[in-house]
Amino acid sequence: MCGIVGFLNWHGRSEVEQTDAVASMTQELGHRGPDDSGTWVDARYGMALGHRRLSIVDLSRHGHQPMRSACGRFRIVYNGEVYNHALLRKELESLGHRFRGHSDTEVLVQSLAEWGIRDTVRRLIGMFAFAVWDQQRSRMTLVRDRIGIKPVYYGWANGCLLFGSELKAIRVHPEFRADIDRGAVARLLRHGYIPAPHSIYRGIQKLPAGTMLVVSRETASGDADPMPWWEMDEAVGEGLTTPFRGSADEAVSELDRLLRDSVAGRMEADVPLGAFLSGGIDSSTVVALMQAQSTQPVRTFSIGFKEFGYDEAPFAKAVANHLGTEHTECYVTSADARNVIPRLPELYDEPFADPSQIPTFLVSRMARNHVTVCLSGDGGDELFCGYDRYRYMSRLWRRIGWCPPMIRRVASRLASAIAGPLGSGTVARKLRTLAELTSPTTPGELYGRFNTHWRQVDSVVLGLDTDESSLPLLDHEPGSRSFLEHMMHMDSVTYLPDDILVKLDRASMAVGLEARVPVLDHRVVEFAWRVPLEIKTRGRETKWLLRRVLERYVPRELIDRPKMGFGVPIDVWLRGPLREWAEELLSHERLRRQGFFDPEPIRSKWQEHLSGRHDWQYLLWDVLMFQAWLERYHG
Repeated sequence: MCGIVGFLNWHGRSEVEQTDAVASMTQELGHRGPDDSGTWVDARYGMALGHRRLSIVDLSRHGHQPMRSACGRFRIVYNGEVYNHALLRKELESLGHRFRGHSDTEVLVQSLAEWGIRDTVRRLIGMFAFAVWDQQRSRMTLVRDRIGIKPVYYGWANGCLLFGSELKAIRVHPEFRADIDRGAVARLLRHGYIPAPHSIYRGIQKLPAGTMLVVSRETASGDADPMPWWEMDEAVGEGLTTPFRGSADEAVSELDRLLRDSVAGRMEADVPLGAFLSGGIDSSTVVALMQAQSTQPVRTFSIGFKEFGYDEAPFAKAVANHLGTEHTECYVTSADARNVIPRLPELYDEPFADPSQIPTFLVSRMARNHVTVCLSGDGGDELFCGYDRYRYMSRLWRRIGWCPPMIRRVASRLASAIAGPLGSGTVARKLRTLAELTSPTTPGELYGRFNTHWRQVDSVVLGLDTDESSLPLLDHEPGSRSFLEHMMHMDSVTYLPDDILVKLDRASMAVGLEARVPVLDHRVVEFAWRVPLEIKTRGRETKWLLRRVLERYVPRELIDRPKMGFGVPIDVWLRGPLREWAEELLSHERLRRQGFFDPEPIRSKWQEHLSGRHDWQYLLWDVLMFQAWLERYHG
């Protein structure tokens, strides 16, 4: 795994200035690639590429980047892994190509020379973000993988295109101007993360999953737009219109085959490899398929917490014992977890407020002491209907959806009107919740409301323009289908790439650990959407299909338990050991002086939380993560 940076058309600058700038950008990503560093500059075009390398496949100098194609036309910087590179290599060799080493980067750049960019990326199986300079056409192309596993930011500053794996690399370029986007702040308070294509800075965007951006010297001014080369929406649509016609048992066998192949490809590495194991369905399935295809015990890792009720370590250990893995567990204290908090602004680079970011970093750090690559089970909930909220929201809609929208709107206004004079007491809060839940006119709107933290952001975030003050509850609204599939679809294009995968990438890369996600192989994703809903979930049993695959390797009694979150007790900490830290960041004077938030609603939530009258941990954590980030980078 690696970090990529670069810029195009930094006009009027000398080669020395361009070289210094790209070197500084590259240095900022040292944590993503501690093994090697490289830069390349073509001063004629103001074109510069930088790369930090975490050596995984082909540890020799033949994997060094930026890498040039044998024909001299293309030069690439690449972050990711192409798991079918051996097959592509054989095909290229049959066409006359010769290779110096055995890295997937060399296969990728030679593929570009043979088939072009668009045809090449469609052949790739893997996770990737790369930038390629076409010397012949004098244009640069940024590409991001189908699901959005690997990150890339880009934007224009004074006519210069800047890009990088993380914002910290872009931030050090001399042309960058740190103009905080208040609309992004509002989105952070809505979701706990900033959804693509937005970033915390105006003019800087995240390249959306499954897209490419083509920029020439003449268009490096902000006119180019990303073009999709693979779309989750299309995968969902095709899956629903051409469903899997086999039996449930046949679906289990096909998913088993696809996951086995996906896991096998992700076990290729020239460095030590292991897996995260929580003892839940997803990670246990990945580990079981790894061990089934390994002649040696697989290295597995889990962390436990003795002080509070989030401990999955005993379940993980039981699965590891059954499968015969070489298991490592580490119990951390509350103090260990809290000590990570001051590092969060730098780890996540822009405000990010999923509290499970803390244990994700801790397990990554622990695993890195033993291996360089770890497989993870992320993606199973979104593809196979695993979240408890899916069942809860379905039941809720069945209870209220029968009522005509007009009557629900009247009930919502009545509940709001009664709640108004009651202040902030328990009855008032229940009435306001009733108003929130009865006002939506569609299931999608209800789900968006349920997944929104600060719902009235225009009363909290100052300086929003008209469009920003009426942000949609979710930036993506799929077409109509069953409510369960609708929720899974929305999560697959928002929560999965912008929260789950961001959390995994930044936490693992912060310690130089490559995390691979076999459940999100695009062939598995496309198959999952072809499987009828009644095979994914049955009655009260979530992830029915994935559970049946796992039961081929692990007894049901080891994994048949309620779903647990991978979290920490932020609510308790804010009333105890984090109180002084939070009080300073949420002080009325500081909030007023900084000018991003109206202090009153935030202070009100803070006092209610401290008193124990209400648990506002998620809303407060959104604000605190912005405040901590602001202090670190703009204090």
